[in-house]
Amino acid sequence: MKDKRTRHTPEFKAKVALAAIREEETVPELARRYGVHPVQIYKWKRQFLENAALAFGTPAGASEGPKTDELLKKIGELTVERDFLARGLRRLS
Repeated sequence: MKDKRTRHTPEFKAKVALAAIREEETVPELARRYGVHPVQIYKWKRQFLENAALAFGTPAGASEGPKTDELLKKIGELTVERDFLARGLRRLS
């Protein structure tokens, strides 16, 4: 029995999952070829298929960053403007 766990890279996992999806070889054959347990290949395949839609979408934080900064800047400007006008109205009253 092995003393240490093997940590596989995401690239390796994707390669094995794609091979399982292609179904050119059975999962037990892939397990022997890559030295991974068949259950692990099934898990990687399922995870790969569940997250496939993320490859075609934009990450949630990627497109919101610059827009959020612009909105916060605008809020700051409007707050300063409101405070300035409020002080001016107090003088007139």
